[in-house]
Amino acid sequence: MTDRKRTAEDREGAGPRAKRRRGEELVAAIHRAAMEETAEHGLGRLTMEGIARRAGTAKTSLYRRWSSPEDIVLEALYRVYPVEEPSPGADDLRGDLVSALTLMRDALMSPLHGRVMGALLDESTRRPDLHERLYKEVFDARGGRFTRTVLLHYAEQGRIDPARLTPVVFDMGEALLLKYGVDNFGIPDDDYIAAIVDQAILPAVGYAPEDPPAG
Repeated sequence: MTDRKRTAEDREGAGPRAKRRRGEELVAAIHRAAMEETAEHGLGRLTMEGIARRAGTAKTSLYRRWSSPEDIVLEALYRVYPVEEPSPGADDLRGDLVSALTLMRDALMSPLHGRVMGALLDESTRRPDLHERLYKEVFDARGGRFTRTVLLHYAEQGRIDPARLTPVVFDMGEALLLKYGVDNFGIPDDDYIAAIVDQAILPAVGYAPEDPPAG
C-alpha cells in the first residue's frame, strides 16, 4: 500500500512527525515503541494503535509483519536479550562468571527492560501460554542463562566436573542477583557480584576464588 492510499486512521496513527523509514530502522523504532508502551501501560493494555503512534508510523506497517502487539514485544525482547560469550579457551572462569552476572545486571535490570519483563511476568501469572512463549521465543531461543552458559562451556572444555552442575548451581548466581533487587530495591554493585561468584558459585563447582581453573 502506498502513502497516498493510506487511510485517515493510518495517518493519525503515524502522528504529525512521522517520517518515511524502511527496513531495520523502522523495525527498531517499532520494537522500541512496543517496549515503551508495555512499560507504561502493561501488556494487557498494549495496542497496535499505541505502538504505531509512538513509533511514528502507520498501523498497517505493523500488521504487515506481526499479528498482535504481543508478537512485537516478544520479538523486541529477543533482539535485546543479552547472551554471555565465555572465553574461547575456558581460561578465566572467575572473570567469565563476573562478566555474565554483570551483563545480566546491566541489561535486565535497566529501567526499561526491567519494567517490560515485569509486565510480561505479571501477565504470565494469568496466562500460561505467554509464560511458555517467553521461554521458547526469548530465553531458550537466545541459547542461555548467563552463568549457565559459562558453566556449561567450562564443563565441555574439561575444566569443571559436569556432575557438579545441578539446576541449583546453574541458578544460584542469578537468584542471588534478583534477591538483592527485591530486598534492597536497588541494583547490586560490582563488589556484590564478585562476592556472589567468590562465595557461592566457585565453591559450588569445586574451586576457591584464588584457584579457579586456568588454561
